[in-house]
Amino acid sequence: MLESFFKLKENKTDVKTEVMAGITTFMTMAYILAVNPSILSTTGMDANAVLIATSLAAFIGTALMALFANYPFALAPGMGLNAYFAYTVVSGMGYSWQIALLAVFVEGIIFIILSLLNVREAIFNAIPITLKSAVSVGIGLFIAFIGLQNAKIVVNSDATLLTYQTFKGETFHSVGMGALLALIGVLITAVFLIKKVKGGILFGIIATWILGILCELIGLYVPNPDAGMYSVIPSGIISFDFSAIGQTFGQVFQADFGSVRIFDFIVIVFAFLFVDLFDTLGTLIGVASKANMLDKDGKLPRIKGALLADAAATSIGAIFGTSTTTTYVESASGVTEGGRTGLTALTTGLLFLLALIFSPLFLTIPSFATAPALIIVGFYMMGAVVRINFDDMAEAIPAFLCIIAMPLAYSISEGIAIGVISWTLLQLITGKGKDKKVSVLMYVLTVLFILKYIFL
Repeated sequence: MLESFFKLKENKTDVKTEVMAGITTFMTMAYILAVNPSILSTTGMDANAVLIATSLAAFIGTALMALFANYPFALAPGMGLNAYFAYTVVSGMGYSWQIALLAVFVEGIIFIILSLLNVREAIFNAIPITLKSAVSVGIGLFIAFIGLQNAKIVVNSDATLLTYQTFKGETFHSVGMGALLALIGVLITAVFLIKKVKGGILFGIIATWILGILCELIGLYVPNPDAGMYSVIPSGIISFDFSAIGQTFGQVFQADFGSVRIFDFIVIVFAFLFVDLFDTLGTLIGVASKANMLDKDGKLPRIKGALLADAAATSIGAIFGTSTTTTYVESASGVTEGGRTGLTALTTGLLFLLALIFSPLFLTIPSFATAPALIIVGFYMMGAVVRINFDDMAEAIPAFLCIIAMPLAYSISEGIAIGVISWTLLQLITGKGKDKKVSVLMYVLTVLFILKYIFL
């Protein structure tokens, strides 16, 4: 049954590989179960309700991806978009979290329409292959950077903005030890991969977590909640209390729309729409490139199903009570493990559902244990750089700008914007656009990106 539905042999994979890949993707995404409630609860939303909504939105969105498109891409409420929801729309503009949920719901409906009309697919296909390769590389650097930050290997600095973690002083047994364990985890994961151990990334996460538990037991690692370093020893395994979901479920339809300034609401929806659109497209491009899923023309087969799953998950997530649900760049970790079909995604989705019951266990997985997976996956995605023609400056310079903008601007969508603008303008100014037949849509995207920087 699994073979016929997911076409495993056709995709040169098997059940064991797909399940292992799905578990790996979940392990690298599980942090959202802790982070999303922390961020959204600042708006007055119940943290337990948000955790349940996050799990349900991730399960449904990822299951839809498996069923609609048969791709190994996982979905969950997106980082960045949840911060915009909490700190800009609610805290900054003064709107209720119900209004913010309504904006997310409307965004999802608009995306469903755009997906059915093939608008999102057209944008995906319009982006040149050079920029698609650059997006893959940029995402690799971006998620490696996220891994370094999650493990607190790279930290803020007043003098240089960023600096390396110090492994001495009073914070050594908390922040410093976590960073050191993450570096050891990178080494362990690298050894597994060099030795071609199946599931090496997943085993790297588990091995690093076990090392953390041992270090806490003997006193080398000391939890410090004020520094974001928590106990890595599970305090429990299961919980069956789901009653909190009633605090957020359906509240999107209880929003007092009469208190909203219509222009502000349009701007809010457009901001959600814009970031989600290009974050999703960037993730699909990057992860699909890594998995060699793009055809000879740089197109992704069955992309309509993937985009519909993403769009539907956004509106469904808003009904449950969470910010925009989107395709996750951490899906690359499962692809790196060999995941090629929707069975990988379905495995990840089922684990998010199980997380409702086993939340005390899953929420204990420390960020320094998942960070090595992100760093190693970043290395894997760097391989796409060889597909960029550095002898053609009109292609190479926009690709470079796209790559470097993603980690430095901390945004996939900003990297795409810089890449598209620079690519189109250089083709136009140098006259190369006549030979390459720059599509009308690329000109339209360029204008829209420029207007975005002017007005938003």
